[in-house]
This record gives sequence, structure tokens and C-alpha cells, in this order.
Amino acid sequence: MTMRPWVLAAAVAVAALGTVHAPPAQARGYVDVSVRVAPPPVRYERVRVRPGYVWAPGYWRWTGRHHVWVGGHYVRVRPGYAYVAPRWYRHGPGWRFNDGHWARR
Repeated sequence: MTMRPWVLAAAVAVAALGTVHAPPAQARGYVDVSVRVAPPPVRYERVRVRPGYVWAPGYWRWTGRHHVWVGGHYVRVRPGYAYVAPRWYRHGPGWRFNDGHWARR
């Protein structure tokens, strides 16, 4: 009977340590759009270097009927990660889109 409180205390301690050492949750938005209409040529934007930020370039977004340009923007740097720009790529007879995301270095 005297072991029961020790076992309970040990179980609570192990559970608490599990939450302390858990890696941070990371959400990654993934968009997979496949269309048969090729996107127009990429527009190149002039940007200035901004310490602590990386430039997320603009891209052509498919609306279901045609492509619409979405301008680029600054994104705060994430240490240990590199920003991968959004891009369209050829896939069979159509085109697929990969949204911009952070990749571990």
C-alpha cells in the first residue's frame, strides 16, 4: 500500500516530462492544384534587403477560370529553415502548383 503514492507520483512526473520535451508543432499549408492552362511568365519584383526577413516572391494563383497575380511579401526569418518559394511545374498534360513553405536546412 505504501508503493501506490510513489507509483502515482512517478507516472505524473513522466507525463509532465513528456510534455516538456515534446517538439513544437509545425503546421505546413500544402496546396496541390492541377490545371491544364499554363501559368503566364513569372513577374520579377524589385525588393530591398530587410534584416530579419526573407522575400516570399509573388506567384500566379488559379481562380478556377484564369490566373491572377498575387504580389510577393516579406516573411519573418525562421532560424534553421529556408524558405521555398511557391512554383508551378509541369505534370503530365497539365500544371501543378506547390505553395511556398519552410524547409528544414
